[in-house]
Amino acid sequence: MYGTAWKEDRTPHLTELAIRAGFRGIDTANQRRHYFEAGVGDALQACYDAGTVTRSELFLQTKFTYARGQDHRLPFDPAASLSVQVTQSVASSLEHLRSDFVDSLLLHGPSSNYEWTEFDSEVWEAMRKERDAGRVRLLGVSNVSPRHLQQMAEIHLELPRFVQNRCFARTGWDCEVRRFCRKQNVIYQGFSLLTANLDVVRSPVLHSIAAQAEITLAQVVFAFARAVGIVPLTGTSGVNHMREDLESIQVELPTDAIAKIESIASESS
Repeated sequence: MYGTAWKEDRTPHLTELAIRAGFRGIDTANQRRHYFEAGVGDALQACYDAGTVTRSELFLQTKFTYARGQDHRLPFDPAASLSVQVTQSVASSLEHLRSDFVDSLLLHGPSSNYEWTEFDSEVWEAMRKERDAGRVRLLGVSNVSPRHLQQMAEIHLELPRFVQNRCFARTGWDCEVRRFCRKQNVIYQGFSLLTANLDVVRSPVLHSIAAQAEITLAQVVFAFARAVGIVPLTGTSGVNHMREDLESIQVELPTDAIAKIESIASESS
C-alpha cells in the first residue's frame, strides 16, 4: 500500500505518481495534522480523468482520529458526541476522496495507550454503523497493543479486519500483535518498516542477502515482510523507489534468509 502521511503540498503529485507507478492501495487519514486527504482526492480525480485507473481498481483506506490527535483543522464538531464525530469525519473523507464509500476505515489509535475504553467502544460501534450503511466496506484499528486487541475479544466486540502498526524489528516485528492477527484471521499492515529499523536495514546480513539476490535493501525488507504475513506500507517519494518497492512483490526469499532477518531482529532487541 502507498502511505500518504507527512507529504503536505506534495501529496497530490506523489499520490498520482504512485498510482501511475502501479500502486492500487492508498492509505490516508482525515487528520490534517499529518495528512492532506483532500490532496489524495485531487490525485485520484486526475488519475480518473486521465484514464489511468477507475475507482473499482483502487483500495482506499482512511482513518477516524480523535480530537486529541488532530490540530485545529478538525473534520468534525468537537462538541458533538463521538458517534456524530465519526459520522462527520466519514462524510468529510468521502467528499475529500470523491467517492461514495471507502474500502477500509481504521480507528487511528485508541483513546488510551494502556487499555480499550468505553470511548473506543462508542467509536467502534459508530464505525460499524457506517459500514452497515455502505459508506465503509471494512473496519480496522491502528497503533494498538496486544492488550487492546485482547480486550476487544474479551468484551465480544466484532474484531477488526485490519490492524496497522508501526513495525519494529526490536519487538520481533511486532510479533505479539501479529500472533493475535494470525489466530483471529486479521490482516496485519506494517508501516515504517524501513525508517523504524535502520540498524537492521543497514546490517551486513541484509547487505549480503540483497547482493546474493541482486535486489535492493528495501526489496529485501518488503519481501521478508510479505513472507511473514505483513502487508507493507511504503511512503517513498521517488518514482524509481516506487517501482522497486512494487517489484518486491515478485521476490521470494529463501527460508534461511527469512530466518536470518528474524534472528538479527531479536539480537538487536
